[in-house]
Amino acid sequence: MFENLTDRLSHTFRSITGKARLSEDNIKDALRDVRKALLEADVALPVVKSFIDTVRSRALGAQISKALNPGQQFLKIVENELIATMGQANERLNLAQQPPAIVLMAGLQGAGKTTSVAKLAKFLKEREKKKVLVVSADVYRPAAIKQLETLAGEVEVDFFPSNIEQKPVDIARAAIDHAKRQFFDVLLVDTAGRLHVDEELMTEIKDLHAAINPIETLFVIDAMIGQDAVNTAKAFNDALPLTGVILTKADGDARGGAALSVRHITGKPIKFLGMGEKVDALEPFHPERVASRILGMGDVMSLIEQAERSIDKEKADKLIKKVTKGQKFDLEDLRDQLQQMQNMGGLTSMLDKLPGMGNVAQLAQSSNMNKQFKTMEAIISSMTPEERRNPDDLSGSRKRRITLGSGTQIQDLNRLLKQHKQMAKMMGKMKGGGMAKMMRGIGGAMGGLGGAGGLPGLPPKR
Repeated sequence: MFENLTDRLSHTFRSITGKARLSEDNIKDALRDVRKALLEADVALPVVKSFIDTVRSRALGAQISKALNPGQQFLKIVENELIATMGQANERLNLAQQPPAIVLMAGLQGAGKTTSVAKLAKFLKEREKKKVLVVSADVYRPAAIKQLETLAGEVEVDFFPSNIEQKPVDIARAAIDHAKRQFFDVLLVDTAGRLHVDEELMTEIKDLHAAINPIETLFVIDAMIGQDAVNTAKAFNDALPLTGVILTKADGDARGGAALSVRHITGKPIKFLGMGEKVDALEPFHPERVASRILGMGDVMSLIEQAERSIDKEKADKLIKKVTKGQKFDLEDLRDQLQQMQNMGGLTSMLDKLPGMGNVAQLAQSSNMNKQFKTMEAIISSMTPEERRNPDDLSGSRKRRITLGSGTQIQDLNRLLKQHKQMAKMMGKMKGGGMAKMMRGIGGAMGGLGGAGGLPGLPPKR
């Protein structure tokens, strides 16, 4: 979502880095570029004006360490202001009330509201260990009720049935009564949306809010509609006491303006980011981490948390024991590693969170590395267990069978075998000689990224 903004700001910081010190002239030039970058990212005009004024006063006041060079000083000021604009820290859901804690979800039709209910239910169930009930009060779209029922089954939370003959207030009250009797911790209430803000929608949702008195009222907005998302959020905020925002479709080609504007315009924090269609694609919004990624400094904390949730620790421990004992790293092990990486969002997602790797992540994305890894996984899956353990013994006829079974070409298989041989050699260095040898091996492998034996799809090094 922030790629274009990151590129523009990186250019600005490079241009100011060569200066001897921060002066009024070079600050003025840098701020002009920052203003352009923010406006191109569809950030609301009042937010841009406030942002630029604050950065200017802090840069001219030199409220920063003299040990930093001008580029670093300016970067630090912009980073601090980005964090302040989006909210100083992650704000968790407030569920501290007599169960069930009621969460009302509001938003326009098509913003991803019903999907976000399911994502939030899964998040609360798995990460917060809550017993969750979901209910749909959208009586205008029968498909919405069925959709939520299907999604609830997918994320394995309870669904309270409703139908289009009922009134939204009656549905919500019945769901609350059921939640109390069955000792649910949280009740998520999905509401009707419209294609635009209208009086009927606002009256209905105000009545529903007054009837159920939710502890959290979350507004779901689509990052793809840019500044208009912020205007819609303001309209809802004027009608309802919103407590937070869920920004959906943040993995799309939106320009980031909504994320940078919504806190300033509404005064309400973004609490979650929706990062895709899958039901586990919901992440808590951490302003400091997002600011770090916008400025190309990575997001190591999110990467660590993702690894802790996604990596199969038993398989990881088994592989470490295997290679430290000098046992062979086979294709079964390679497939496990590819699957672990897919569970973490793929190579592009991982690289994007590492400091200074933004350009490499874009390169990996443009060369479709994730697709290449899926091809590798398909080839390995077409082999017998014996072939995975002993790939060096593959005959021509076996290779033809494997490529036919995986829908690939002989050259794809040969490339995979060459890459596996390099990795097996690198893993072998862990025995006895320890990590120092292995790191040298990794350096060699990374050096060969573009060659025939390197990772597929990347252009050769110059």
